[in-house]
Amino acid sequence: MLNKKQIECVIMDWAGTTVDFGCFAPVNAFMKAFEEIGISITAEEVRIPMGMAKIEHIRQLLRMERISKAYKNIHKRDWNEEDVVNLNLCFEKYLFSTLTEYTTPVPYVVDTVSLLRRKGIKIGSTTGYTRAMMDVVEPSARAKGYLPDNSVTPDGLPKGRPAPFMIYRNMIDLNIESTDCVVKVGDTMEDIREGLNAKVWTIGVIVGSSELGLSEAEVVDIPETVLDEKIAAVKRKMTEAGAHYVINTMNELPEIIEQINYQTL
Repeated sequence: MLNKKQIECVIMDWAGTTVDFGCFAPVNAFMKAFEEIGISITAEEVRIPMGMAKIEHIRQLLRMERISKAYKNIHKRDWNEEDVVNLNLCFEKYLFSTLTEYTTPVPYVVDTVSLLRRKGIKIGSTTGYTRAMMDVVEPSARAKGYLPDNSVTPDGLPKGRPAPFMIYRNMIDLNIESTDCVVKVGDTMEDIREGLNAKVWTIGVIVGSSELGLSEAEVVDIPETVLDEKIAAVKRKMTEAGAHYVINTMNELPEIIEQINYQTL
């Protein structure tokens, strides 16, 4: 039976979902920023809060037991909000210095977005990046073939992810009346929580994601059995987090939307 509320809008994340395969731009910048205060953090640690507004991401890293203890051992005191602000400035310095290098669309994104638009579906976006960061990312991504119809950042909103406000702002900007008509696609746990908190259809994407944490070259070079195991682990994690669907790559998205549109209610 045809669902009376057809999907009218797909809201996609940026780094790790539509651009920056593997979500390496923020990972590298966070690691370098913490190195400046004498703390070595791992890519795995950095990826745990990935998807949040970047200054909140820093707070979450500092709250991790190992990192918090390391900070206290080096600086002989607990970290405070001034440290968060200073670390964020350092992070931004490193991020802005390389950001245009990480704006190449992930495979299948450009063609998938073109197909969705031919079906009359609007393309929104949310991100953990600030507006200033997106002012760098968007023109560069557009030159490489990708630009959504709407782009929302955490700036000026009560909260970033996992709060639903960026999704709601997209719905307002794109004139979408019902959450039943919206799909959120993202590559992190925060993306999934954001979609669920907004009460929209929520889809996790694996290949190219921060959760998988592999570059394009690594995906090609890694033994197929090992890659399959890693993909399966991410799928379990996203499913357990509550994602309605989990796809390997973006070219699977149109079929999932058709399933949503034609499911029995």
